[in-house]
Amino acid sequence: MNEYKTRAELKQDARDMLSGRWKDAVLMNLIPTLLMIVAMVIVVVAIVIAIETIGYSPEIGTYYGDDGGSGGGSSTISGIFTTFISTGITFAFLNVFRDASYKIRPLKDAFQVFSKKYFLGVLLIYIISSLFTFLWALLFIIPGIIKSYAYSQAYLIYKDHVDRPDLEKISALDCITESKELMQGHKARFFLLELSFLGWILLGVLTLGIGFLWISPYMIATNAAFYNDLVGSPSIEDSEWDDVEWDESLN
Repeated sequence: MNEYKTRAELKQDARDMLSGRWKDAVLMNLIPTLLMIVAMVIVVVAIVIAIETIGYSPEIGTYYGDDGGSGGGSSTISGIFTTFISTGITFAFLNVFRDASYKIRPLKDAFQVFSKKYFLGVLLIYIISSLFTFLWALLFIIPGIIKSYAYSQAYLIYKDHVDRPDLEKISALDCITESKELMQGHKARFFLLELSFLGWILLGVLTLGIGFLWISPYMIATNAAFYNDLVGSPSIEDSEWDDVEWDESLN
């Protein structure tokens, strides 16, 4: 049976890696955090405006008001942009885990996914995994969540295949398939790892998003540590965690 690191050990690895690099980590995370704060403000403003502008007609017993469905496109674009930035940050942290001498370049690393080297592959992974997750979620919300965890390592797998000369180049769909195989027996581990940040997330919300300047790098670094620990093990078949409860809902 393989020995994988505990949640506490992965978080400690993340803190150790960020030690002395917090300034660069915060600078890298500045743009997605500002976007999140802006999104929070827009949601609050939209709710206030809706409350003030939506009228109620007692004669016909229905509400009337402006159509609010025009924000879907901008939301999708924002989601892609944020994912690209977060993925770039994860790539940078993974580099540090593997090479302690790696020098983080906040602006360049945050936007590295927009380079020719990564852009198309990451975009295709985003589109395909989002489509698959959506289709599974049509069956029921739980299968959609499970599949999102199964696909969660696809971006980092793609990075390894692009960066490492000993690995062959593979397609976006192959990265998603490889992620599914890699996460066999580990989806519950990853879910509980992310769930352990719930208190930090609530703290970030209470600080009106400002706290995420430090919380998000901590979470992203821990996720990078999770992947590095996972692929650093000789085999992925034997794990102390069992995903039976997760996978049974898909049968």
